[in-house]
Amino acid sequence: MNSYGTLFKITLYGESHQDAIGVVIDGMPSGIKVDYELIDKDLAKRKPGKVGTTPRKETDQVILTSGIFNDYTTGSPIHAMIKNENTQSKDYAHLVSQPRPGHADFTAKVKYHGFHDYRGGGRFSGRLTAPLVVAGSFAKMMTPFEYEHQILQVGSLTDLSQLDAYLLEVTKKGESVGGIIQLTVKNIPVGLGEPMFSKLESEIGKMLFSIPAVKGVSIGTGFEGVHLMGSEFNDAIIDETGRTKTNHSGGISGGISNGNDLVVKVFIKPTSSVQTAQETFDFENQEIKKLVIGGRHDVAIVRRVGIVLENVLAIVLADQYLMYKAYQK
Repeated sequence: MNSYGTLFKITLYGESHQDAIGVVIDGMPSGIKVDYELIDKDLAKRKPGKVGTTPRKETDQVILTSGIFNDYTTGSPIHAMIKNENTQSKDYAHLVSQPRPGHADFTAKVKYHGFHDYRGGGRFSGRLTAPLVVAGSFAKMMTPFEYEHQILQVGSLTDLSQLDAYLLEVTKKGESVGGIIQLTVKNIPVGLGEPMFSKLESEIGKMLFSIPAVKGVSIGTGFEGVHLMGSEFNDAIIDETGRTKTNHSGGISGGISNGNDLVVKVFIKPTSSVQTAQETFDFENQEIKKLVIGGRHDVAIVRRVGIVLENVLAIVLADQYLMYKAYQK
């Protein structure tokens, strides 16, 4: 639905082209110094501007209306709102009868009986990741963990020093590309996560797959582990803290954090909206016709989505951290 979390809970609202988008954060402990600079820095990492990113530019000024007093959290729900200021809704009118391949246009129309807001992707737009970044910034403020993300691959390119030139060529073709991002979190204690249905990797996967364009999540070595024998994949414990010689399991054993670095790799699919004309069904004329999408879209959303993935992971870990502390003797 529209909420995630147990003790640290977020509720997301808004659509891409409506007046505003935002998030309500419940469960933030009182007395946390609000790091406004962190919020601004995280949002800046999500903004376009590099080669291969959308021309749509938003100020993304965060309006905080509750839960903060004298720059400290009060323990009440925090409301963070971001205005939508740079929309071009006319670019999407023709998609009512001819939904875009790879998007939620068709499924949303059927599910909501045509009452959904289709402009800019509406509720399914990557625009909704902006308030998620804000929520993740607050999650970082209350956890002692160190977060980082890095792009490992974009399309067929692994030499990222050539990224701009590569994306310029993709742009000229009217195409888009996906990529792989690695998330790493340090200083996680042993004990986050619950067995069976609330395993740490289960919660991580649920949240990451909630982000538009995410089509694959692996923990640690992940799918590459198919080339290893059991004795090679196993992480041998080398000291009393639980530190291991290798980290193929990515910091999780039996669904519970084991004290090693949490390592998650995420596959981001190529942006569905491309400038190349595509043959797809026109519901109004009841025939397959060419579709030119138009609008303003990223050639490689992978250049901007890293901070989104990092911060939604922080949301998961904030919730797990509060539960971990609640169970401590």
